[in-house]
This record gives sequence, C-alpha cells and structure tokens, in this order.
Amino acid sequence: MRLLLDTHIFLWAISDDDRLTARVRKAIEDRRHSVFVSAATTWEIAIKWRAGKLELPLPPDDLVPTGIARSHFDILPISVAHTLAAANLPMHHSDPFDRILIAQAMIENATLITVDEKIMRYTVPVFA
Repeated sequence: MRLLLDTHIFLWAISDDDRLTARVRKAIEDRRHSVFVSAATTWEIAIKWRAGKLELPLPPDDLVPTGIARSHFDILPISVAHTLAAANLPMHHSDPFDRILIAQAMIENATLITVDEKIMRYTVPVFA
C-alpha cells in the first residue's frame, strides 16, 4: 500500500505523539507499505514555524530530514501534474497545502492518512 502522510500525521509520527492511533502507527511502521512525506508538508512546516504558528522541538532544518530518515519515509516531490490537479479540485477545502496533498494522493494512487474531516469530502482514499 502507498501511504501519504498529512502534515499533522507526520509530526505526530516523528514525535511519538499520543494522538497517533495504534492503527495508524502500525500502518506506517509496516515495511510492506511505502510511506511518503510530500514536499508540501516540509514547506508547510517551515512556513508555519517561521511565522511562529508552529512550535517544534528543533528547527525544521534539523527536525524534518532527521524525522524522515529515522522513520524510513520517502519524499514525494511536487510535480506540475500535482499542481494542476489541485487547482481543479472542488473547493471543499481552501488550504493550499491540503489541496496539493489531496491531488498527490489521487495522482500517485496513495491513501492519505489524516484526521482532517474537510479532506474526507474528496474522492481520495483516506486512512484515519
């Protein structure tokens, strides 16, 4: 299975946050699954941290690459196809980071792991 982590899920996974359910943790730790972190997620973390809207134990330059490497996650770059698909999504959700994740999940045949109910309005496979 191909899994794409929403930003909050990525942060919970690398910080051992209790909000990450045992079911989700088991899925992302299962080596049979390919687990992706979008470049949009790393961008969102950096922007929100710099703006003072996100507290982190380390600066994103340290936290993100270390978290990805330790967790054996793969990076999913943002392509032109992803951006065009995001622009064509219904406006159920206005967050540009979430919209690109939705488009990426659709194009890359991945299941998006999230607890964001707005994302669940789209026709994208979601694992919560």
